[in-house]
Amino acid sequence: MIRLFKHYVPNAVLLLGLLDLVLLLAAGELGWILRAHQLGMGPTSMADRAPQLLSYTAFIEVSMIAVGVYGTDALQSLRYATARLIVAVSLGVIGLSVLYFLIPEISFWRSNLLYAMGVSVVLLIFLRILLGKTLGSQAFKRRIVVLGAGARAARLKTLSKAPGAGFAVVGYVAMSEANRVIPEAIARDAIYNLADHVELLNASEVVLALEERRNALPLKDLLRIKTTGVHVNEISTFLERETGRVDLDSVNPSWLIFSDGFSSGRMVSSAFKRLFDICASLLLLVLTLPLVLVTAIAIKLESKGPAFYRQRRVGLYGVGFDVIKLRSMRQDAEVGGKAVWAEKDDPRITRIGRIIRKLRIDELPQCWSVLKGEMSFVGPRPERPQFVEDLEQKLPYYAERHMVKPGITGWAQINYPYGASIEDSRQKLEYDLFYAKNYSPFLDLLILLQTIRVVLFPEGAR
Repeated sequence: MIRLFKHYVPNAVLLLGLLDLVLLLAAGELGWILRAHQLGMGPTSMADRAPQLLSYTAFIEVSMIAVGVYGTDALQSLRYATARLIVAVSLGVIGLSVLYFLIPEISFWRSNLLYAMGVSVVLLIFLRILLGKTLGSQAFKRRIVVLGAGARAARLKTLSKAPGAGFAVVGYVAMSEANRVIPEAIARDAIYNLADHVELLNASEVVLALEERRNALPLKDLLRIKTTGVHVNEISTFLERETGRVDLDSVNPSWLIFSDGFSSGRMVSSAFKRLFDICASLLLLVLTLPLVLVTAIAIKLESKGPAFYRQRRVGLYGVGFDVIKLRSMRQDAEVGGKAVWAEKDDPRITRIGRIIRKLRIDELPQCWSVLKGEMSFVGPRPERPQFVEDLEQKLPYYAERHMVKPGITGWAQINYPYGASIEDSRQKLEYDLFYAKNYSPFLDLLILLQTIRVVLFPEGAR
């Protein structure tokens, strides 16, 4: 994996992205050549079209990232990838149309853009047909050796067999576990030199997955392995990198204290984030005002009660605040004001409410909370006080998610469906802790782009 701005990018995805960039440049140039040939124009320098080609490539590539072209599903299924590519190219062209309207000096002719769009789809799909399953093959997977043969090692074994896994386990070494669950593991006593064993397996990384670490760390072995150039990682660090979340089953307070993350040097980043929040919330409030008003009228016509409602939420450092949302449920959805988890196909949701929840229109009034500084565009979802009190008792480290400002969208929201139970909240907490630990402007940008995918393909909305 390559680490970019504290975010890990799989080698296969990085390679595919670079190839896509080359093809998009070629598609933009081919679109120009085809139209110029039709009009009988003579040859011109490619450098003269650099602004057009670069803007075209950048907009389409960003759209591809936004709709999930580089996600696991798209890498595993050609049909899935084709659908996402068509949507991405279409969105990119719409964005380019706006750019060319604002800066006509760098615009393609409409016919050029149409040709480039068609060529792009063909070339990008052809690339994925050509590569087939190669990107998910063993050639792009890191080879790891697991020290341990217990339940933690079994978790790594299961994860390695999941679709899109970026690593393959090439060996297990049993370290005197009382409950051994990996039958193929080789006992440590049967290996004369562990460093040589790792080298013979051509492993690039060793993962420490011991059930009990007290007086059990093979320090001499780990030192020899490390000095041969092989990476050595503890299971919590490994799972954080591979899954994009902090694994609550393996993490402990000392790991959170001593591991990289929760950086204090965020003053500049926080200032830019606040500036973005103010500008974006103002713009979004102005642009979506007609949509919000029409939706409010539709809500009033369908059911009794106010179109807007206030709801208490827990924000930064556990301080409460009120959010404003468009009502998507019946007015009597919560008798006596008692908070109730939303369910799948919840009967309390109105017909209009079901639509605006899927399209996230009910969240738009929260921009007012962003403008006031109570929320940010990106951050953990703000929960209700009743749920927070319960979850803090049942989930470890739940209070730590309140160390960052809550957001309209977030790392958990784009990676996990709507949470409606303790287990869902546990899964989302793992993503929230990852965001709080690894915050960067790059991660915020990635989340904002991926939110487009969630809106266009609203899986898991309730």
